[in-house]
Amino acid sequence: METKTDEPAAEDARTEEAATAETVTEDGTTRAAATEDASGADADADADVDAAAKTDAEAAGPSDVGQGAGAVVSVALGIVSLTGNWAGTVAAARETLVGQLRTSSTASVSQQIKEVYGDAWHTTALWAGLFALVALVTGAVVLVRPAFGAPGRPQAPWIKSVAWAGVALGVIGLLLAVLKYSDVLLGLPPAS
Repeated sequence: METKTDEPAAEDARTEEAATAETVTEDGTTRAAATEDASGADADADADVDAAAKTDAEAAGPSDVGQGAGAVVSVALGIVSLTGNWAGTVAAARETLVGQLRTSSTASVSQQIKEVYGDAWHTTALWAGLFALVALVTGAVVLVRPAFGAPGRPQAPWIKSVAWAGVALGVIGLLLAVLKYSDVLLGLPPAS
């Protein structure tokens, strides 16, 4: 009978251990659930902040960085068309060399001037006109871009001003290039 007495005591001890284990398990689960709820709340708050920032960015619209850069590039190309450029200088030097090689020493003075200097001058004018044309087109694209991108959104005033400057420099450079190429402006001197 001793065994029977020990059995209920052992059974009670096991029941207590199970109840304690269940309590620990339930507390652990509850604590884990609370931790998950807190981190879930933090994630929700972060998502709300991100959504608010994204909404603010969308309300502001796309940045004008591309248009501003295009306007500045237009002005730079316009200045290059007026002051000269490396490509035009190299092409003119090459044309001078080709003219010297093609012209014989027995050619007339006017023929030598045209072949050696005239073609080089025209090549320089051609490259200046090319840069001026690119400046003009780039400035015009920047000016008309808002009409196609976001019609209701106004363009920043500084971008408009710089783009108009690029267009003006492009027009002036193109005009001067045409005048130089056609020998109206600074034509070749006549051979006497």
